[in-house]
Amino acid sequence: MEFKADPVTPYWRLSGFYLFYFASLGALVPYWGVYLKSLNFSASDIGVIMAVIMATKIVSPNIWGWIADHTGKRMLVVRAASLAAALIFAAVLVNNSYWWLLGIMLGFSFFWNAALPQFEATTFNHLGSHTHRYSSIRLWGSVGFILAVWALGEWMGWLGLSRYPWVLLALFIGIWLFSLLVPERAAGHLPMDREPLSVVVRRPHVMGLLVACLLMQTSHGPYYGFYTLYLQGHHYSLQQIGLFWAIGVGAEVVVFLIMHRLVPLFGLRRLLLLSLLLASLRW
Repeated sequence: MEFKADPVTPYWRLSGFYLFYFASLGALVPYWGVYLKSLNFSASDIGVIMAVIMATKIVSPNIWGWIADHTGKRMLVVRAASLAAALIFAAVLVNNSYWWLLGIMLGFSFFWNAALPQFEATTFNHLGSHTHRYSSIRLWGSVGFILAVWALGEWMGWLGLSRYPWVLLALFIGIWLFSLLVPERAAGHLPMDREPLSVVVRRPHVMGLLVACLLMQTSHGPYYGFYTLYLQGHHYSLQQIGLFWAIGVGAEVVVFLIMHRLVPLFGLRRLLLLSLLLASLRW
């Protein structure tokens, strides 16, 4: 890694947040469906609960982004959202009925999904003109994902799922603690673009990008919700499943390590088109 941080850039504090955030993602997405199945929920029930987590990802960033843009307090939003997410998720330990968990995951994910976009903006404000170095920070998120998905697969394969919600709660608390370490001044309050959103969205290149992102996210819906259960149905152990998830994200780490060289060489558009092509071939 050849990251040359600016003296005022809190590299490890930024990286620590990504580490815990994506570790929580690696613990939640592959195994939450398995946990729900252990509670005797049906496939449709599991699908609805997983869909709620993704649905709030559409609404939450827009609401909290508007608040952050108007106040200039992005890190305050990140801290508040991270703390609220941890506190709400703690209620999972109280009851495990369907409607209770559905309501908890709705409230939890509304705040959890709010934190990352605002933190991304903070990271880019830190980097300034060195945005191609973003991958050197973000790769620690992939490292966190790999560690969580592999370690949990090994652990739960031997000891079961009884302590699984406690592990998730510890990771959510870790996100909040690291959010406290990043200074608010990093957020910066930029002048807002007065051009109406409706005008921006109707531009052909913007519409094309949004449709491409929509299709990419849609293709990942069944993967996130049921890939682990699919492998279990084909008699793979949790240890093996965790390894499969880790290998996929391990490839992501390799790309992040060289991304700061690829972006200046090929440009973002070519890299985006190549990534979409490779994703199609993957499925």
